[in-house]
Amino acid sequence: MRRTSPLLATVTLLLTCLLPLTAAAQDKPDSPPPGQGPGGWSQFTRGGAVYQFDADIEDDASFTVTRLNLEAGTGYRWNRQNSVSLALGYTYDGYSFAQGKEPGAFANEPWEDIHTFSLGIPIRYGINNEWSTFVIPSVRSTGESGASFSDTLTGGVLGGFAYRFGERLTIGPGIGVISQLEESATVIPILIINWKITDKLSLETGRGQAATLGPGLTLNYRANDKWSAAIGGRYEKLRFRLDSSAGNPDGIGEDSSFPLFASVTHRFSPKSSVSLIGGVELGGELRQEDEKGNRIASENYDPAPFLGLTFGIRF
Repeated sequence: MRRTSPLLATVTLLLTCLLPLTAAAQDKPDSPPPGQGPGGWSQFTRGGAVYQFDADIEDDASFTVTRLNLEAGTGYRWNRQNSVSLALGYTYDGYSFAQGKEPGAFANEPWEDIHTFSLGIPIRYGINNEWSTFVIPSVRSTGESGASFSDTLTGGVLGGFAYRFGERLTIGPGIGVISQLEESATVIPILIINWKITDKLSLETGRGQAATLGPGLTLNYRANDKWSAAIGGRYEKLRFRLDSSAGNPDGIGEDSSFPLFASVTHRFSPKSSVSLIGGVELGGELRQEDEKGNRIASENYDPAPFLGLTFGIRF
């Protein structure tokens, strides 16, 4: 029986589309109140590399993953509440499988190099000093090398409202519709929270640590203007189209897990930073489906540590 929840998977995909929207608020903690402050053009780039060490699979095989991510974008802000942005992203997930003593569904290199290209257009509008609204159309391609591009595409749109309770808490409901490879499109509510508990401690949902790609819940501690630390957890799901000429042509591959992580960040300036991140993947599952989305095999894998380095620059 499949362990992963379609609800959690859809929340993950929807929140991933919110990266450009939430990044501005997280990177500028001392920005002016809504509706105040100068506008204008801005650009950003961020990314990183994460290596997942050996994870043992139930069929006695094992695998490692090298993950690389780069995202860049530009946007125009009329003021603190009204803005439009364009964000382009690329992610590489390189899998390396090692066969164990016994044959199994994941012992013979079921897939290798996975490429993801994404495009999002966040639009935000301030109704007044407390209420704002947003809409974010997005499209992405996720497939193994050799997969047919037209068979890797998914997309959707989300929108909603956010309410600002003074200087320390912003909370917002929304709803989204997102398609998935060989699965029905899902309509689901979402919730975003940005809570400044103290001047140094905050709790946030939204973007993850660059190359790890998964949004979730993060507790941040900002020691000073140069150094900060964070701990967090989230649900991740990578679902992709397989090579059209491989053993399972045009099939579906999936890797899902619940990573827990910790990070230390150094800011060279208010606009540039680098982070060291490490953690462990829990509750992992690999899954293979045929080209119609029917399950062929699924296997759990043991907890696997990961380590990486990420960066962010704004212009």
